[in-house]
Amino acid sequence: MATVLRLLLFMWLSGVVLLLLLLFISSPSPFHSIDPAHGVTVGINYGQIANNLPSPSQVALLLQSLNISRVKLYDADPNVLRAFSSSDIEFIIGIGNENVANMMDLSKALAWIKQNVQPYLPLTRITCVTVGNEVLSGNDTALMANLLPAMQSVYQSLVALGIDEQVSVTTAHSFAILANSFPPSSGSFRHDLYHYLQPLLNFHSQTKSPFLINAYPFFAYKADPDRVPLQYALFEPNPGVTDSITNLKYDNMLYAQMDAVYSAIRAMGHTDIDIRISETGWPSMGDPEEEGATPENAAAYNGNLLKRIAMNQGTPLKPSVPIDVHVFALFNEDMKPGPTSERNYGLFYPDGSPVYNIGLHGSSLPSSYSYFSSSSQRTVSPNLPSFFFFFFFWFFSL
Repeated sequence: MATVLRLLLFMWLSGVVLLLLLLFISSPSPFHSIDPAHGVTVGINYGQIANNLPSPSQVALLLQSLNISRVKLYDADPNVLRAFSSSDIEFIIGIGNENVANMMDLSKALAWIKQNVQPYLPLTRITCVTVGNEVLSGNDTALMANLLPAMQSVYQSLVALGIDEQVSVTTAHSFAILANSFPPSSGSFRHDLYHYLQPLLNFHSQTKSPFLINAYPFFAYKADPDRVPLQYALFEPNPGVTDSITNLKYDNMLYAQMDAVYSAIRAMGHTDIDIRISETGWPSMGDPEEEGATPENAAAYNGNLLKRIAMNQGTPLKPSVPIDVHVFALFNEDMKPGPTSERNYGLFYPDGSPVYNIGLHGSSLPSSYSYFSSSSQRTVSPNLPSFFFFFFFWFFSL
Protein backbone atom coordinates (compact mmCIF):
# COMPACT_ATOMS: atom_id res chain seq x y z
CA MET A 1 0.00 0.00 0.00
CA ALA A 2 2.83 2.39 0.89
CA THR A 3 4.47 1.64 -2.43
CA VAL A 4 1.26 2.47 -4.33
CA LEU A 5 0.85 5.74 -2.43
CA ARG A 6 4.46 6.64 -3.11
CA LEU A 7 3.94 5.92 -6.82
CA LEU A 8 0.80 8.07 -6.96
CA LEU A 9 2.56 10.87 -5.15
CA PHE A 10 5.48 10.60 -7.56
CA MET A 11 3.15 10.81 -10.57
CA TRP A 12 1.38 13.86 -9.14
CA LEU A 13 4.60 15.69 -8.32
CA SER A 14 6.05 14.82 -11.73
CA GLY A 15 2.98 16.36 -13.37
CA VAL A 16 3.41 19.55 -11.37
CA VAL A 17 7.10 19.78 -12.30
CA LEU A 18 6.31 19.16 -15.98
CA LEU A 19 3.68 21.89 -15.93
CA LEU A 20 6.15 24.34 -14.41
CA LEU A 21 8.69 23.46 -17.08
CA LEU A 22 6.17 24.01 -19.86
CA LEU A 23 5.18 27.36 -18.41
CA PHE A 24 8.83 28.35 -18.24
CA ILE A 25 9.77 27.46 -21.81
CA SER A 26 6.60 28.97 -23.24
CA SER A 27 6.87 32.35 -21.51
CA PRO A 28 4.87 34.81 -23.58
CA SER A 29 6.56 37.24 -25.92
CA PRO A 30 6.06 41.00 -25.78
CA PHE A 31 3.55 40.56 -28.62
CA HIS A 32 1.67 37.62 -27.11
CA SER A 33 -1.73 39.31 -27.13
CA ILE A 34 -1.59 40.49 -30.73
CA ASP A 35 -3.82 37.86 -32.30
CA PRO A 36 -3.81 37.73 -36.11
CA ALA A 37 -6.65 35.20 -36.01
CA HIS A 38 -8.93 38.04 -34.93
CA GLY A 39 -7.78 40.40 -37.66
CA VAL A 40 -5.38 42.36 -35.47
CA THR A 41 -1.99 42.73 -37.08
CA VAL A 42 1.18 44.61 -36.32
CA GLY A 43 4.12 45.31 -38.58
CA ILE A 44 7.79 45.71 -37.75
CA ASN A 45 10.70 47.42 -39.47
CA TYR A 46 13.61 45.01 -39.94
CA GLY A 47 16.71 47.11 -40.45
CA GLN A 48 20.16 45.59 -40.81
CA ILE A 49 22.65 48.41 -40.27
CA ALA A 50 24.58 46.36 -37.72
CA ASN A 51 27.40 43.83 -37.53
CA ASN A 52 25.98 41.58 -34.83
CA LEU A 53 22.49 40.60 -35.99
CA PRO A 54 21.19 37.02 -36.07
CA SER A 55 20.75 35.21 -39.36
CA PRO A 56 17.53 35.75 -41.34
CA SER A 57 16.45 32.17 -40.61
CA GLN A 58 16.74 32.84 -36.89
CA VAL A 59 14.81 36.09 -37.29
CA ALA A 60 12.07 34.20 -39.13
CA LEU A 61 11.67 31.89 -36.13
CA LEU A 62 11.55 34.84 -33.75
CA LEU A 63 8.95 36.80 -35.71
CA GLN A 64 6.69 33.81 -36.17
CA SER A 65 6.81 33.14 -32.43
CA LEU A 66 5.79 36.76 -31.83
CA ASN A 67 2.76 36.65 -34.15
CA ILE A 68 4.28 39.43 -36.24
CA SER A 69 2.33 39.38 -39.50
CA ARG A 70 4.06 42.10 -41.51
CA VAL A 71 7.68 43.10 -42.06
CA LYS A 72 9.16 46.13 -43.77
CA LEU A 73 12.65 45.98 -45.24
CA TYR A 74 14.77 48.82 -46.57
CA ASP A 75 16.12 46.69 -49.38
CA ALA A 76 15.32 43.38 -51.05
CA ASP A 77 17.80 41.13 -49.26
CA PRO A 78 17.50 37.73 -50.96
CA ASN A 79 18.65 35.92 -47.81
CA VAL A 80 15.72 37.41 -45.88
CA LEU A 81 13.18 36.76 -48.62
CA ARG A 82 14.27 33.12 -48.89
CA ALA A 83 14.28 32.66 -45.11
CA PHE A 84 10.65 33.76 -44.88
CA SER A 85 9.43 31.52 -47.68
CA SER A 86 6.10 29.88 -46.73
CA SER A 87 5.99 31.91 -43.49
CA ASP A 88 2.72 33.75 -44.33
CA ILE A 89 4.35 37.01 -43.26
CA GLU A 90 3.71 39.94 -45.59
CA PHE A 91 6.69 41.94 -46.82
CA ILE A 92 7.30 45.49 -47.91
CA ILE A 93 10.63 45.61 -49.73
CA GLY A 94 12.57 48.73 -50.71
CA ILE A 95 14.50 50.35 -53.52
CA GLY A 96 17.11 52.63 -51.97
CA ASN A 97 17.48 56.31 -52.77
CA GLU A 98 20.73 55.56 -54.58
CA ASN A 99 18.83 53.42 -57.09
CA VAL A 100 15.84 55.68 -57.75
CA ALA A 101 17.32 57.29 -60.87
CA ASN A 102 17.94 53.87 -62.42
CA MET A 103 14.30 52.92 -61.91
CA MET A 104 13.21 55.70 -64.28
CA ASP A 105 14.40 53.41 -67.08
CA LEU A 106 11.56 50.94 -67.66
CA SER A 107 13.93 48.16 -68.72
CA LYS A 108 15.95 48.54 -65.51
CA ALA A 109 12.80 48.66 -63.38
CA LEU A 110 11.54 45.51 -65.08
CA ALA A 111 14.87 43.77 -64.49
CA TRP A 112 14.76 44.77 -60.82
CA ILE A 113 11.26 43.33 -60.37
CA LYS A 114 12.24 40.14 -62.19
CA GLN A 115 15.23 39.72 -59.88
CA ASN A 116 13.85 40.89 -56.54
CA VAL A 117 10.11 40.24 -56.58
CA GLN A 118 8.91 37.71 -59.15
CA PRO A 119 11.18 34.77 -58.13
CA TYR A 120 9.93 34.84 -54.54
CA LEU A 121 6.21 34.93 -55.24
CA PRO A 122 3.99 33.41 -54.05
CA LEU A 123 5.93 31.57 -51.31
CA THR A 124 7.26 34.83 -49.86
CA ARG A 125 4.35 37.24 -49.57
CA ILE A 126 5.75 40.44 -51.05
CA THR A 127 2.86 42.92 -51.06
CA CYS A 128 4.52 46.29 -51.60
CA VAL A 129 7.63 47.95 -53.04
CA THR A 130 8.79 51.30 -51.68
CA VAL A 131 10.75 53.50 -54.07
CA GLY A 132 13.10 55.65 -52.01
CA ASN A 133 12.78 56.72 -48.39
CA GLU A 134 12.00 60.24 -47.13
CA VAL A 135 13.00 61.70 -50.50
CA LEU A 136 10.86 64.85 -50.38
CA SER A 137 12.20 65.99 -47.00
CA GLY A 138 15.78 66.01 -48.29
CA ASN A 139 17.73 68.55 -50.28
CA ASP A 140 18.35 66.58 -53.47
CA THR A 141 16.00 68.22 -55.98
CA ALA A 142 17.10 65.86 -58.75
CA LEU A 143 16.11 62.90 -56.57
CA MET A 144 12.78 64.55 -55.82
CA ALA A 145 12.10 65.05 -59.53
CA ASN A 146 13.04 61.43 -60.27
CA LEU A 147 10.82 59.92 -57.60
CA LEU A 148 7.45 59.76 -59.35
CA PRO A 149 8.82 58.67 -62.76
CA ALA A 150 10.68 55.86 -60.97
CA MET A 151 7.52 54.79 -59.14
CA GLN A 152 5.61 54.81 -62.41
CA SER A 153 8.22 52.60 -64.10
CA VAL A 154 8.16 50.12 -61.25
CA TYR A 155 4.37 50.01 -61.37
CA GLN A 156 4.38 49.53 -65.15
CA SER A 157 6.81 46.65 -64.67
CA LEU A 158 4.45 44.98 -62.23
CA VAL A 159 1.61 45.42 -64.72
CA ALA A 160 3.70 43.93 -67.51
CA LEU A 161 4.38 40.85 -65.38
CA GLY A 162 0.77 40.55 -64.26
CA ILE A 163 1.48 41.00 -60.55
CA ASP A 164 0.23 44.55 -60.01
CA GLU A 165 -2.82 43.21 -58.14
CA GLN A 166 -0.53 41.46 -55.65
CA VAL A 167 2.15 44.12 -55.22
CA SER A 168 1.64 47.88 -54.80
CA VAL A 169 4.13 50.71 -55.30
CA THR A 170 4.64 53.60 -52.91
CA THR A 171 7.30 55.61 -51.07
CA ALA A 172 7.77 56.52 -47.40
CA HIS A 173 7.71 60.17 -46.31
CA SER A 174 9.05 62.01 -43.31
CA PHE A 175 6.49 63.90 -41.24
CA ALA A 176 8.65 66.95 -42.06
CA ILE A 177 6.85 67.30 -45.42
CA LEU A 178 4.00 68.93 -43.50
CA ALA A 179 3.97 72.69 -43.08
CA ASN A 180 1.25 72.62 -40.45
CA SER A 181 0.00 69.78 -38.27
CA PHE A 182 -2.15 71.49 -35.61
CA PRO A 183 -4.99 71.57 -35.30
CA PRO A 184 -5.14 68.27 -37.22
CA SER A 185 -8.03 69.48 -39.39
CA SER A 186 -5.75 72.25 -40.69
CA GLY A 187 -2.94 69.90 -41.65
CA SER A 188 -1.15 71.00 -44.82
CA PHE A 189 1.89 70.08 -46.85
CA ARG A 190 4.80 72.42 -47.46
CA HIS A 191 4.08 74.75 -50.37
CA ASP A 192 7.46 74.11 -51.95
CA LEU A 193 6.53 70.42 -52.29
CA TYR A 194 3.12 70.88 -53.91
CA HIS A 195 4.39 70.32 -57.44
CA TYR A 196 5.86 66.98 -56.35
CA LEU A 197 3.00 65.88 -54.13
CA GLN A 198 0.01 66.65 -56.36
CA PRO A 199 1.00 64.21 -59.15
CA LEU A 200 2.22 61.74 -56.55
CA LEU A 201 -1.17 61.74 -54.84
CA ASN A 202 -2.83 61.30 -58.23
CA PHE A 203 -0.65 58.22 -58.74
CA HIS A 204 -1.73 56.77 -55.38
CA SER A 205 -5.37 57.40 -56.23
CA GLN A 206 -5.07 55.76 -59.63
CA THR A 207 -3.14 52.70 -58.45
CA LYS A 208 -4.95 52.33 -55.09
CA SER A 209 -1.62 52.29 -53.27
CA PRO A 210 -1.12 53.55 -49.70
CA PHE A 211 0.51 56.81 -48.64
CA LEU A 212 3.25 55.97 -46.14
CA ILE A 213 4.32 58.38 -43.40
CA ASN A 214 7.07 58.06 -40.80
CA ALA A 215 5.64 59.67 -37.66
CA TYR A 216 7.56 60.04 -34.41
CA PRO A 217 6.00 61.84 -31.44
CA PHE A 218 9.43 61.41 -29.83
CA PHE A 219 10.88 64.01 -32.17
CA ALA A 220 8.24 66.56 -31.16
CA TYR A 221 8.79 65.87 -27.47
CA LYS A 222 12.58 65.99 -27.79
CA ALA A 223 12.40 69.32 -29.61
CA ASP A 224 10.18 70.99 -27.00
CA PRO A 225 9.79 68.94 -23.79
CA ASP A 226 8.51 71.96 -21.85
CA ARG A 227 5.49 72.42 -24.12
CA VAL A 228 4.74 68.89 -25.34
CA PRO A 229 3.21 66.83 -22.51
CA LEU A 230 5.07 63.52 -22.19
CA GLN A 231 1.87 61.64 -21.31
CA TYR A 232 0.24 62.92 -24.52
CA ALA A 233 3.19 61.64 -26.56
CA LEU A 234 3.22 58.24 -24.82
CA PHE A 235 -0.53 57.39 -25.02
CA GLU A 236 -0.65 57.74 -21.24
CA PRO A 237 -3.69 59.23 -19.43
CA ASN A 238 -3.77 63.00 -20.03
CA PRO A 239 -6.31 65.82 -20.52
CA GLY A 240 -5.82 65.62 -24.29
CA VAL A 241 -6.25 68.40 -26.82
CA THR A 242 -9.30 69.44 -28.82
CA ASP A 243 -9.34 70.47 -32.47
CA SER A 244 -11.07 73.86 -32.32
CA ILE A 245 -12.47 73.45 -35.85
CA THR A 246 -13.89 69.91 -35.71
CA ASN A 247 -14.26 69.71 -31.90
CA LEU A 248 -12.61 66.28 -32.07
CA LYS A 249 -10.58 65.38 -28.99
CA TYR A 250 -7.14 63.77 -29.21
CA ASP A 251 -5.62 61.84 -26.33
CA ASN A 252 -2.32 61.11 -28.11
CA MET A 253 -0.01 62.82 -30.56
CA LEU A 254 0.31 60.00 -33.10
CA TYR A 255 -3.41 60.11 -33.94
CA ALA A 256 -3.23 63.88 -34.28
CA GLN A 257 -0.30 63.49 -36.65
CA MET A 258 -2.16 60.91 -38.75
CA ASP A 259 -5.24 63.09 -39.02
CA ALA A 260 -3.09 66.06 -40.00
CA VAL A 261 -1.83 63.98 -42.93
CA TYR A 262 -5.40 62.99 -43.85
CA SER A 263 -6.34 66.68 -43.82
CA ALA A 264 -3.31 67.68 -45.90
CA ILE A 265 -4.20 65.07 -48.53
CA ARG A 266 -7.83 66.15 -48.51
CA ALA A 267 -6.74 69.77 -49.02
CA MET A 268 -5.09 68.62 -52.25
CA GLY A 269 -8.30 67.07 -53.51
CA HIS A 270 -8.13 63.44 -52.38
CA THR A 271 -10.24 61.51 -49.91
CA ASP A 272 -9.63 58.08 -51.45
CA ILE A 273 -6.05 57.40 -50.32
CA ASP A 274 -5.18 55.13 -47.39
CA ILE A 275 -2.59 56.39 -44.92
CA ARG A 276 -0.30 53.96 -43.17
CA ILE A 277 2.38 54.55 -40.56
CA SER A 278 5.52 53.08 -42.09
CA GLU A 279 7.67 53.95 -39.07
CA THR A 280 6.99 54.96 -35.50
CA GLY A 281 8.81 54.15 -32.29
CA TRP A 282 10.64 55.49 -29.27
CA PRO A 283 14.34 55.05 -28.39
CA SER A 284 15.37 53.38 -25.17
CA MET A 285 18.59 55.36 -24.93
CA GLY A 286 19.89 58.70 -26.20
CA ASP A 287 22.46 61.42 -25.77
CA PRO A 288 22.15 63.73 -22.72
CA GLU A 289 20.30 66.34 -24.79
CA GLU A 290 17.83 63.77 -26.13
CA GLU A 291 15.12 64.32 -23.55
CA GLY A 292 12.86 61.35 -22.90
CA ALA A 293 14.98 58.61 -24.51
CA THR A 294 14.64 56.00 -21.75
CA PRO A 295 13.61 52.33 -21.63
CA GLU A 296 10.61 53.25 -19.48
CA ASN A 297 9.29 55.72 -22.04
CA ALA A 298 10.04 53.39 -24.94
CA ALA A 299 8.15 50.58 -23.22
CA ALA A 300 5.22 52.90 -22.50
CA TYR A 301 5.01 54.21 -26.07
CA ASN A 302 5.29 50.89 -27.88
CA GLY A 303 3.29 48.96 -25.30
CA ASN A 304 0.43 51.46 -25.38
CA LEU A 305 0.55 51.55 -29.17
CA LEU A 306 0.15 47.77 -29.31
CA LYS A 307 -2.88 48.04 -27.05
CA ARG A 308 -4.44 50.52 -29.47
CA ILE A 309 -3.72 48.19 -32.38
CA ALA A 310 -5.30 45.28 -30.49
CA MET A 311 -8.44 47.40 -30.03
CA ASN A 312 -8.73 47.90 -33.82
CA GLN A 313 -8.84 51.58 -33.00
CA GLY A 314 -9.08 54.35 -35.57
CA THR A 315 -8.21 58.04 -35.26
CA PRO A 316 -10.82 60.64 -34.26
CA LEU A 317 -11.13 61.74 -37.91
CA LYS A 318 -11.30 58.14 -39.21
CA PRO A 319 -12.73 56.14 -36.30
CA SER A 320 -13.87 53.23 -38.50
CA VAL A 321 -10.44 52.74 -40.12
CA PRO A 322 -8.08 50.78 -37.82
CA ILE A 323 -4.62 52.28 -37.63
CA ASP A 324 -2.05 50.50 -39.79
CA VAL A 325 1.40 50.62 -38.21
CA HIS A 326 4.93 49.29 -38.70
CA VAL A 327 6.84 49.73 -35.45
CA PHE A 328 10.45 50.88 -35.66
CA ALA A 329 12.40 48.75 -35.11
CA LEU A 330 13.03 45.06 -34.57
CA PHE A 331 16.65 45.26 -33.37
CA ASN A 332 19.03 47.84 -32.00
CA GLU A 333 21.39 48.56 -34.91
CA ASP A 334 24.89 49.34 -33.71
CA MET A 335 26.26 50.78 -36.96
CA LYS A 336 23.62 53.44 -37.60
CA PRO A 337 25.08 56.94 -37.78
CA GLY A 338 23.76 59.93 -35.89
CA PRO A 339 22.86 60.46 -32.24
CA THR A 340 22.78 57.61 -29.75
CA SER A 341 19.03 57.28 -30.09
CA GLU A 342 19.41 56.12 -33.70
CA ARG A 343 21.08 52.93 -32.47
CA ASN A 344 18.52 52.25 -29.76
CA TYR A 345 15.05 52.01 -31.29
CA GLY A 346 15.02 48.22 -31.22
CA LEU A 347 12.53 46.12 -29.33
CA PHE A 348 15.18 43.39 -29.13
CA TYR A 349 18.89 43.08 -28.65
CA PRO A 350 20.71 41.12 -31.36
CA ASP A 351 20.71 37.99 -29.15
CA GLY A 352 16.91 37.96 -29.25
CA SER A 353 16.33 39.15 -25.69
CA PRO A 354 13.87 42.04 -25.25
CA VAL A 355 15.22 45.51 -24.54
CA TYR A 356 12.13 46.04 -22.36
CA ASN A 357 8.81 44.34 -21.76
CA ILE A 358 5.81 45.48 -23.81
CA GLY A 359 3.50 42.59 -22.97
CA LEU A 360 -0.09 43.76 -23.09
CA HIS A 361 -0.81 42.06 -19.76
CA GLY A 362 2.48 42.83 -18.05
CA SER A 363 4.12 39.57 -19.06
CA SER A 364 7.86 39.36 -19.15
CA LEU A 365 10.47 37.04 -20.53
CA PRO A 366 12.84 35.33 -18.10
CA SER A 367 15.95 37.36 -17.37
CA SER A 368 18.06 34.46 -18.69
CA TYR A 369 16.06 34.38 -21.95
CA SER A 370 18.07 34.23 -25.15
CA TYR A 371 16.16 33.34 -28.28
CA PHE A 372 19.21 32.50 -30.31
CA SER A 373 21.69 29.76 -29.57
CA SER A 374 23.94 27.62 -31.76
CA SER A 375 20.94 25.46 -32.58
CA SER A 376 18.64 28.47 -33.13
CA GLN A 377 16.49 27.41 -30.20
CA ARG A 378 15.55 29.09 -26.97
CA THR A 379 18.02 28.39 -24.22
CA VAL A 380 16.75 26.78 -21.04
CA SER A 381 18.09 27.93 -17.74
CA PRO A 382 20.96 25.73 -16.56
CA ASN A 383 19.27 25.66 -13.16
CA LEU A 384 16.46 23.43 -14.45
CA PRO A 385 18.51 20.19 -14.71
CA SER A 386 19.79 20.79 -11.19
CA PHE A 387 16.24 21.31 -9.99
CA PHE A 388 15.11 17.99 -11.45
CA PHE A 389 18.12 16.19 -9.98
CA PHE A 390 17.44 17.45 -6.48
CA PHE A 391 13.71 16.80 -6.85
CA PHE A 392 14.19 13.15 -7.68
CA PHE A 393 16.97 12.75 -5.08
CA TRP A 394 14.69 14.20 -2.40
CA PHE A 395 11.71 12.05 -3.43
CA PHE A 396 13.49 8.72 -3.46
CA SER A 397 15.19 9.48 -0.14
CA LEU A 398 11.76 9.70 1.54
